[in-house]
Amino acid sequence: MVRQDMSGQIKHYGIELRLKKCVLYRIIYKKCILSDIKMKTDLLRPSENIPYFTLESFKQATGMESPHQVRVLLHRWGQAGHILPLKKGVYMTRQFYEQHRADYLFSGAVSAILLPQSYLSLEYILQQHNLLTEVTYPITCITTKNTRRIVNSIGTFLYRHIRADLYRGFTITEYFSIRIAQASLAKALLDYLYLRPLPVAYRHPKINLVEELRLNLDEFSLKDREEFSRFVEESHSQKMMDILNNFRSNVWPP
Repeated sequence: MVRQDMSGQIKHYGIELRLKKCVLYRIIYKKCILSDIKMKTDLLRPSENIPYFTLESFKQATGMESPHQVRVLLHRWGQAGHILPLKKGVYMTRQFYEQHRADYLFSGAVSAILLPQSYLSLEYILQQHNLLTEVTYPITCITTKNTRRIVNSIGTFLYRHIRADLYRGFTITEYFSIRIAQASLAKALLDYLYLRPLPVAYRHPKINLVEELRLNLDEFSLKDREEFSRFVEESHSQKMMDILNNFRSNVWPP
């Protein structure tokens, strides 16, 4: 009985010792990886003052020839929080994000990075001018490409498709050499109403659409009204003409 007990204790001790070694090896391995990542973050410095970089541009700038090695390194940096993946193959450094996330044009710049063929419009612009009483959080844009939704660690970006002849009514601003297109207030309202499903009953002149849709048009100047009217007429949309006539009957008297 004594020999069996001693044998069992030795066996148990051996298993415990091997488990401790495994844990120790894992700790050492993780420390080596973190140390390796920390040393290589010097490679990120050239990208800390620009809004984004791509996998290809990083590979060329660092001289790293192996695409697999670059992907592994970027993946580890992402897990460590050193970089923010914007979309596949496109990244922003944590340093740039922390320094510029409060900039007025920051969100617009990210939307342009994600899909250059787009302009800021819809709820995003209307909220800036207090036209909407309900708060929405996505960055909303217009594009002639397919409707899509992109979600990353910075936010949610929604791109709505519109026909090519209506893709206008915006101005261009530059931010760190990124061209940001932004709709005028009148065009943002037209895009919002044009793309929003509207029951036929709502087009009746006796119904106050402004109240039904909870719009605040106090910020709309005479110039904005004229611009909106011009866009409506050029859209050749009966729905938009009905909306314009409703506005004229209820909130925009001649």
